[in-house]
Amino acid sequence: MIINPLISVLMPAYNSELYIAEAIESILNQTYQNFELLIYDDGSSDNTRKIIDGYQDSRVIKVYSDANCGVVVARNSLIERASGKYIALMDSDDISDAWRLQKQFDFLESNAIDVCGSSQWNLNQLTGKLKASKDSFSDPDLRSLLVAYCSICNSTIMGKSEIFKEFKYSLEMPMAEDYFLWCQIAAAGYKFANLKDKLLVYRQYPEQSSSRYVSKFKISTLKIQKIYLGRLGVPDKFRPKAMPLGKRLYRASQLLAYLNIKFPGLSISAATQIYTRYQKRSVRWRSPFQKLEKFIVVCSIQFYFLLRRKVF
Repeated sequence: MIINPLISVLMPAYNSELYIAEAIESILNQTYQNFELLIYDDGSSDNTRKIIDGYQDSRVIKVYSDANCGVVVARNSLIERASGKYIALMDSDDISDAWRLQKQFDFLESNAIDVCGSSQWNLNQLTGKLKASKDSFSDPDLRSLLVAYCSICNSTIMGKSEIFKEFKYSLEMPMAEDYFLWCQIAAAGYKFANLKDKLLVYRQYPEQSSSRYVSKFKISTLKIQKIYLGRLGVPDKFRPKAMPLGKRLYRASQLLAYLNIKFPGLSISAATQIYTRYQKRSVRWRSPFQKLEKFIVVCSIQFYFLLRRKVF
């Protein structure tokens, strides 16, 4: 056990025998070494626990559950046990870059930011192909985009421990517990950032695109967006969703105006992503008109608020 570690790395695991050794090694081999690695085996029925037991490193703290209680319970249990100034999240099938902890620690220590993620490589587990993630990086963009989708990758995150201990993950949103957590933290006024460095390899599985998974995730997502908008003081009718031209011109403009006031510095790129959610997927001949519409509306709003910030 490390005395007074500055970073607590939390790794829940369930039936992860194929990948957990690589995940653990990627943390133990970090360039930054003042950390503890807490691993929670959530009642695995394969060799996951045996692999964990094989590590006798003093930095590794092992927590075992004989019953499978779910990832939310596992993560919250690890949060309660964490003793570091910062908590870093890590899934048992992902791979952290050797510089991950050092770069995120240095950034959090040097900037007025509470939660720090990063870009990542997405590994298609079916094809073996690596694809760079598409990310936003500033606090205004990340907190604004949460009204439309989860703009933060859970397993890239490092943040202040007291924030995680205050909010934790919710059992009420089992399909999108991380999205709900970020919305709670963002609505409370804490600041986010993503580093542009790709500090993680994130595994993607075919099950994540199955119709059953997508359907359940969508239900949770709609609930979370409604709650987040409510906490920002925005009626649910302004939630980004496909709607007729007249309605979206008004509602999207109102929401973007509010977000520019709430989160000064919202970029054109992020505002465009939000506005796109208001447009219906159209046949090919309509696409140029929708692009022109989006360009005119978003640029007009963002240019207005840019001038406003310079004047005032």
